[in-house]
Amino acid sequence: MKRMSDWIFLRAGWLVFSLGMALLAISAQGKTLAYVGNSASSSVSVIDTTTNTVTATVAVGLCPTGVAITPDATRVYVTNQCSNSVSVIDTASNTVFATVAVGSFPVGVAITPNGARAYVANTDYSANSVSVIDTTSNTVIDTVDILLPIWVAITPDGTRAYITQSEDSDSAAVIDTATNTVTATVGVGRAPFGVAISPDGTRAYVTNQSSNSVSVIDTASNTVVATVGVGSIPFGVAINPGGTRAYVTNQSSNSVSVIDTASNTVVATVGVGSVPFGVTITPEGTHAYVTNSSSNSVSVIDTASNTVVTTVRVGSAPSGIAITPGIGSPTNKNQCKNGGWRVFMIPRKFKNQGDCVSFINHGK
Repeated sequence: MKRMSDWIFLRAGWLVFSLGMALLAISAQGKTLAYVGNSASSSVSVIDTTTNTVTATVAVGLCPTGVAITPDATRVYVTNQCSNSVSVIDTASNTVFATVAVGSFPVGVAITPNGARAYVANTDYSANSVSVIDTTSNTVIDTVDILLPIWVAITPDGTRAYITQSEDSDSAAVIDTATNTVTATVGVGRAPFGVAISPDGTRAYVTNQSSNSVSVIDTASNTVVATVGVGSIPFGVAINPGGTRAYVTNQSSNSVSVIDTASNTVVATVGVGSVPFGVTITPEGTHAYVTNSSSNSVSVIDTASNTVVTTVRVGSAPSGIAITPGIGSPTNKNQCKNGGWRVFMIPRKFKNQGDCVSFINHGK
């Protein structure tokens, strides 16, 4: 795709270029950024995934661990385990503009698809809760009682949050986000940690540290339909945009297991750095980014060949990682009105439909 600067549009209002091809869309910025929580540095490293270089370092609270990014890519929410808080980073300036007090020892964090709420798992025995943050006011508006919650994932339709619970319960709790109540508890393997949900919302993948396995949950029935053996002490998990592969970090094996989601079998094992923790995948699905907590680095995996193509040095003890969301295509002109096409990363706000740039077929 050509850069925006390669095209000149003079038509006012809805800017169009007629192409005899499927609808495409471009971003005004064209960059994808990875945000890495450095637990021992009390900072977040910002990686430009085009050049795989650190372009900024943001000071946050103590022991940052979980990282989540709003769907419009304007905000990053970082859990600070040792500060009992969440730092909110403005991605335009890469500065912290809000700090939200939550429960004790927050670890996992996830944001609803509409960007309205952030769910934070407070892992300490004195907390045993999930804090629900209103992302407009950046205040805690609800607290859900859950025994030793660890990691959080939210279904694509935003109706449910899946929360892993530690070795004392060996289960995953399901929260109804409309009522913020627990509606189901699913038994999984021993000492579950990471959780990720398939793009179609039909499956949840949970890593079990002490079982060296991944439990596959059918979200319709909330039952485990498969158990996949992986490496030693599986931790993080991420699913590619196509839903065909799940990537699992194995802390003691210094590797990543690649699961084929159709057969629920491991089809590749990729050696990475020392004690891999978090994993995330680029919006186009071409690369997986893995934090190596003892190597102070991020391994970049080419998902076509399942090989490490580069390693990026970051802060000390990197843990959670998240990548700015991809740019989707608008489905109609109205999405460019009244505030614009919000999934654009930059500019942040659109005053009229003339700022919404698309390539469309005749008659659209």
